[in-house]
Amino acid sequence: MLDFHLLKALHTAAGPRTLDVRLALAPGELLALSGPSGAGKTTLLRLLAGLDRPDGGFVRFGEHPWYDQQARQWLPPQQRPLGFVFQDYALFPNMTVRENLAFAAAGPPGAGPLVAELLELLELGALAGRRPGALSGGQQQRVALARALARRPRLLLLDEPLAALDLPTRLRLQQVLADVHQQFGLTTILISHDPAEIARLATRVVELELGQVRQQGPPPPAAPGPLLGRVVAVLPGGGLRVQLPGGAEADVPAPPGRACAPGDELPLTVGVA
Repeated sequence: MLDFHLLKALHTAAGPRTLDVRLALAPGELLALSGPSGAGKTTLLRLLAGLDRPDGGFVRFGEHPWYDQQARQWLPPQQRPLGFVFQDYALFPNMTVRENLAFAAAGPPGAGPLVAELLELLELGALAGRRPGALSGGQQQRVALARALARRPRLLLLDEPLAALDLPTRLRLQQVLADVHQQFGLTTILISHDPAEIARLATRVVELELGQVRQQGPPPPAAPGPLLGRVVAVLPGGGLRVQLPGGAEADVPAPPGRACAPGDELPLTVGVA
């Protein structure tokens, strides 16, 4: 179980605020954090990871204290068994995919087989010798996730990891995240602004506002059936611009063997990035 109460002064556009969050996560839970910009979501993850110092409170993972203000306990970030996937991926640009994973896995014996397993699991074997600059956004995101898993974490922290990706890639990686969370037996905290993503992945959603828990509970049910988009325009080269549920638009490949026109609805299949 992850149990924490964290306090931290925040400096927001609306003025100074205090982050004051008390939560407990059951083993294997996937908790989603939502809320407006400046609510304290990323700060909370950084405090849990030990990348920032709290002003007060405590963090316990199982029987192990990571931080306790009153007992003057502080576990350095490199000693906390967690993986952190940043929104900007934060890969080492001068290292290949394999080297990024090996660096994260360094230390315990048996790192080589784990790196090989992660390359296969996340379909990165053919990219192992490339550097991040030669990869697509979806490929970089899979490398970032593999690197986080290479640390053998028990807790996985995800800061809007799919926000910058196109819809087909995002849907594909949502399934990858769900599979990895279950296969590795992780406790996971995910920051997301996408209600559909939260519905597909989370067991509980906590909404933060101005550094406080505004509400929490089970996520809304996922929409039944396939995700549908309405064709807005046929693009040069055969692609389609579709309007997604909620009003956003995305460019997707045209389905093979089907002629589409503006106004048509079609299921949005998941592509591999």
